[in-house]
Amino acid sequence: MELNEFLKYMESGQRVYAGSEMHKYMHFLSSEAQKLTAELNGEYHTDEEKRELFSRITGGKVDGGFGIFPPFTTDCGKNIHLGENVFINAGCRFQDQGGIYIGSGALIGHNVVIATLNHAFEPERRGDMFPAPVRIGKNVWIGSCSTILPGVTIGDNAIIGAGSVVTRDIPDNAVAAGNPAKVKKYIDGRREGVYKKSASEESDISK
Repeated sequence: MELNEFLKYMESGQRVYAGSEMHKYMHFLSSEAQKLTAELNGEYHTDEEKRELFSRITGGKVDGGFGIFPPFTTDCGKNIHLGENVFINAGCRFQDQGGIYIGSGALIGHNVVIATLNHAFEPERRGDMFPAPVRIGKNVWIGSCSTILPGVTIGDNAIIGAGSVVTRDIPDNAVAAGNPAKVKKYIDGRREGVYKKSASEESDISK
């Protein structure tokens, strides 16, 4: 199997059957990612060295403004797509088989988990998986220890509060937090028709 064939299948969102050739190729990519992340995490590297290693992990050149504080782990690597000037803080774990797309200027806090695979509900087929991409917009700030679940899109400029579990899409310019994460307010004057707070909500948020 070729990488392009694998990525195209993941993009389709079709079921990955446990034990299939697609599943075996996933394990192959995971082994490669483990080798490279072990190198990234195993000793001190300059910023330039970290960018070179991350380019090898993703299979695509990262820009000169990219920054990362190891340790970092991923179980694929080849379906991570970054804009410019992205920063990933220490302890992050990416499960990127289904595709992780991070826009320019995004800040990913400590210990953030981004998942792009769901397992089948049927107990007898629980090893099967369904890929779904995570898309993070430009200038997004994701607080530490947050978890972003498969299929979620986070809009441009949004803020995700620390410790949140994001189970559904978050609009542009929203401030969201909680488990599951809910929009608390907007950073651009509460766009008309998207979210309207009551007086009591306004008071609670300001505390």
